[in-house]
Amino acid sequence: MQPSDDNQRMIESPREDTPITLSAEPPEAPVEAPVSFDTLALDAKLLRAVADSGYTKMTPIQAKAIPIVLDGRDVMGAAQTGTGKTAAFTLPLLQKMLRHENSSASPARHPVRALVLAPTRELADQVANNVKAYAKHSKLRSMVVFGGIDMKPQTAELKTGVEVLIATPGRLLDHIEAKNCNLGQVEYVVLDEADRMLDIGFLPDLQRILSYLPKQRQTLLFSATFSPEIKRLAESYLQNPILVEVARPNATATNVEQRFFSVDNDDKRAAVLKLIRERALTQAIVFVNSKLGCARLARSFERDGLRTNALHGDKSQDERLKALEAFKRGEVDVLVCTDVAARGLDIADLPAVFNFDVPFNAEDYVHRIGRTGRAGASGLAVTLVSRDDTRLISDIEKLIKKKIELEPIELDDARSRREPRAERPRREVDDEERGTVRHTPREPSLGSTERPHAPSPRKASSDPFFDRPYEPSATAAPVWDAKATSTPSSPRSPSPNIKPKRRVAALFGERKVVEQDE
Repeated sequence: MQPSDDNQRMIESPREDTPITLSAEPPEAPVEAPVSFDTLALDAKLLRAVADSGYTKMTPIQAKAIPIVLDGRDVMGAAQTGTGKTAAFTLPLLQKMLRHENSSASPARHPVRALVLAPTRELADQVANNVKAYAKHSKLRSMVVFGGIDMKPQTAELKTGVEVLIATPGRLLDHIEAKNCNLGQVEYVVLDEADRMLDIGFLPDLQRILSYLPKQRQTLLFSATFSPEIKRLAESYLQNPILVEVARPNATATNVEQRFFSVDNDDKRAAVLKLIRERALTQAIVFVNSKLGCARLARSFERDGLRTNALHGDKSQDERLKALEAFKRGEVDVLVCTDVAARGLDIADLPAVFNFDVPFNAEDYVHRIGRTGRAGASGLAVTLVSRDDTRLISDIEKLIKKKIELEPIELDDARSRREPRAERPRREVDDEERGTVRHTPREPSLGSTERPHAPSPRKASSDPFFDRPYEPSATAAPVWDAKATSTPSSPRSPSPNIKPKRRVAALFGERKVVEQDE
């Protein structure tokens, strides 16, 4: 598909003096997109795997991007989250690599031919699951590497040879430096959620990884948001890319109901509980901005009777995967998490998402609410706004180009929650158990002649030995006689820890000599 001259934009390259042409899809009359995967030039093995996954119709991003990728062109794809971007680049790449499939056990026959880079472990794991599902009827091998777990099992699997490698930048560099993988035969590179990788500072790692790759390759860049920084990245590493946009950049999903409620910070938890009860929500994801707040809020929801789990960066990778699996199985009602789970999580039929804290980055709002309403389903996105979130809300308005209306919410139990706890009654059982009861003296009222009760005296001892009067002994000697007959005490011996002084002889020789002469 060759774009017309009217739709070509000239963008200056930061590396060369000659400009790079960034082609866009021609704004022709909308052509009816293929409604079924059967209309594409895909192998029967891939079509059978797609049918096994339950997909029959293509999404707009898939219908536009797959033919372009099959033609060998570089692509910049921007689409709303949850619209099938993973299949848009996985299926055509698997189709082009089927000519290399073989059943040989030699690792040399299975070099890395496709590299997919993802910003987070959760997104990398999800992409790997999709690749394995689509390639299960072929002999192509795939694996995922990410941090947080031991490198030895990953190294052993890399040594056996894989065609498709999905990785996070940090762990991939660890394997490259350890010489566990060779990227010299990579033909296809995918940068998934590239804007997120730039936000968390992966640009130097991306540049190092891309320097190990061959110059002749096909590069694909897919993301839900499309910022000017991404375009500058495309200028450096993509060759005449075709821009594929099926929706306005940074747009939110149209099938997600977005509600914004004005709530004080102390009432946010009560607001979430009320909306869960009123909407009869079976599951929900609650996003917060800090790891400490994530753990505290999860414990609070547990005390409220909800099955809750926390997901944040301080959790180990094994704990994060177990939390996600429990949530997908329905064993957890509320998943409280930070933005580590805002991208890439594909949870089927998730009814609602709560923004307990307004995200600091406006683009994260698009990805947060994209966890619900996936694959054409409807969803609910609730954002709780306090007085301190005015600037953040204005940033979201500028991004989505939509006026946000704040709604009030009535909380019936707000007053009862704020009442201080009643003081516990003083406990007198301890004194009673000891055999005594502590009586507090009562002060007389004004005008009363009643005297205050004096404390009762202690009961006297009944020991007969101590009750007897003093009786002098007839055999005991008088005190004055004892003083006279007492022997003087011996001088105190020196302490054994003190060394005695060494005697040194003094010589007075001259005087002695004089005496002898006389």
